[in-house]
Amino acid sequence: MKVILPLLAPLLVFFAAYAAQKSEQVVPSNPQAEIAYEEIRATFETIPTFMKEFPQEAISGAWQEFRDIQLNPTTALTPKTKELIGLAVAAQIPCVYCVYFHKRAATFNGATPQELNYAIAVAADTRKWATHIEGSPLPFAKFKIDVDKMTGFLRNRKPTEVSEVKPAPLIGDGSAAYKDMEKTVGITPNFVKNYAAKGIAGAWNEHKLLSMNPKSPLAPATIDLISLAVSAQTPCQNCVYLYSEFAKLHGATEEQLRETIAMAAVTRHWSTFLNGLQQPQKDFEREVDQIFKRMEDRKNQMNKQISSK
Repeated sequence: MKVILPLLAPLLVFFAAYAAQKSEQVVPSNPQAEIAYEEIRATFETIPTFMKEFPQEAISGAWQEFRDIQLNPTTALTPKTKELIGLAVAAQIPCVYCVYFHKRAATFNGATPQELNYAIAVAADTRKWATHIEGSPLPFAKFKIDVDKMTGFLRNRKPTEVSEVKPAPLIGDGSAAYKDMEKTVGITPNFVKNYAAKGIAGAWNEHKLLSMNPKSPLAPATIDLISLAVSAQTPCQNCVYLYSEFAKLHGATEEQLRETIAMAAVTRHWSTFLNGLQQPQKDFEREVDQIFKRMEDRKNQMNKQISSK
């Protein structure tokens, strides 16, 4: 028996490797699926479980959109911005799978821990205001008038009139908050007036210091696009208009707005499938770690080749 066990060991290793290789294989049901699997494997050096489990009838289209929007480095939005948008949307769905993936992807594309946390905080603030706006709705026409007044006021301000947001002293009550809003955006919006009286000072302090802070680690347009993405899939129609107009005020293009909505939709799409699939979280994280380890190795090799020339 002691002799047999050492002989069996190589066989066990062989069968384990064979089983792992076989589990990686996917038998495509149509030519389009076969092409998609080849591209996925070429991109990630593997086929993630959630893509293997996706219905083969639609994997070609789902992969094409994922590739052309999220993974495409030549879109109107930068890869880092897209992943911060994906992270913000995923955090408030919530989808722990997507949060893990987008954090890794955003970091791979240059996002700092401060930027990651900021994007999540903006998502939280947006979700709070969307809840309030949906819970105490104004007719869209009336809401639009207020938004147009705010953006018009801000558009006409001279650079010398834009003062830095100071962290202290905080506004202490609702009356002071309303006055500060008028000073900051030209009016006290009607949707703010029906906010809980005891909470408006804190809510305004948070929003102003987070989303209107010139010292933010994220650009103003990026903050607005994150808020737009969250609003679009909440959904909050009034919020979509609000953040679209503020994003354009801060220089976002129409294509960037469209890509923001598409990125939110792609994130929501895969979050639905991942949450329904219920792959063990540790297995998912291990696959994601392997993917980004390979991608980081490839990027480092390319950088070495460039620096050596």
